[in-house]
Amino acid sequence: MSTITSTLTEAEATTASATGRLFFLDLSAGRILSANPDGTDLRSILNEGRKRPDGVVLDVPAGHIYWSNMGDPKKNDGSIMRSDLDGKNVITIVSPGRTFTPKQLKLEKTAGKLYWSDREGMRVMRASLDGSNVETLVDTSRGDSRPGPDPTKWCVGIAVDTDGGKFYWTQKGGHHAGVGRIFRANIEVPRDQSPENRTDIEILFDHLPEPIDLDIDPVNRFLYWTDRGDPPRGNTVNRAPMNWEREVPKEPEIVLTRLMEGIGIALDLRGRRMFVTDFSGSVYSANLDGSNLKTLLADEGNLTGIAYAEVPSGY
Repeated sequence: MSTITSTLTEAEATTASATGRLFFLDLSAGRILSANPDGTDLRSILNEGRKRPDGVVLDVPAGHIYWSNMGDPKKNDGSIMRSDLDGKNVITIVSPGRTFTPKQLKLEKTAGKLYWSDREGMRVMRASLDGSNVETLVDTSRGDSRPGPDPTKWCVGIAVDTDGGKFYWTQKGGHHAGVGRIFRANIEVPRDQSPENRTDIEILFDHLPEPIDLDIDPVNRFLYWTDRGDPPRGNTVNRAPMNWEREVPKEPEIVLTRLMEGIGIALDLRGRRMFVTDFSGSVYSANLDGSNLKTLLADEGNLTGIAYAEVPSGY
């Protein structure tokens, strides 16, 4: 496992860690949970019942939590929600019918956009932070009706590289099928092209077990992702360098193993660590190279998305 460099001092990392909070989702009970980065002070801050939450992001300056609810794909009732940091003032910003099964969610603050993958909708989508201006960036359906029956077309994870002008997404494929893929494209659809026929889409990795959620280290230029497929390459956290303009992508580096269907991942770049959830209900922390693995929580339901944020003192 390689060592990642950083421009931050140990004192800066310690200060950042002291004010951090984890926010993560329990799909089975429809809960948003929060805890300290060491797993203490566990709180349930919102319970929506069986709406199947999957992706979560925070806009701390605005005082907001955003999350996606997959709902029931047969009913086309997926949605994207927003609340205050304490779970109060819940509103729907992307209403049922505008997206099928929204999965991982990312906030791009510079342009004021939310990005998400729509699984059975077979799309990568985005909207303004108030839920307006919903648009499709990639459409993988190739004429299939929604909800799509072909899991090779299902979009799951999402990450946005603002500096590089790209976004990344996963298409996990079927269960135990070994046909998962990771793609990227330019943030904007090329002129005179459409989400269905854009020509700037690149396949970065193919024949993965079941890649799920993504996150990016934009400083050291690494892409991280979870994989819930079969061992030895599945039930893992993987990473790969993002300097692909200069060299051909290499085999991904596996930095964590033995997860129980890994789902959520969030990087704390100031603290030089990652946080990961799996579907068996565990939350883990580790250094960015996979060392110093710790189990922070266990048996907390079927955990999906996770986010790390530095919240105001006294939260």
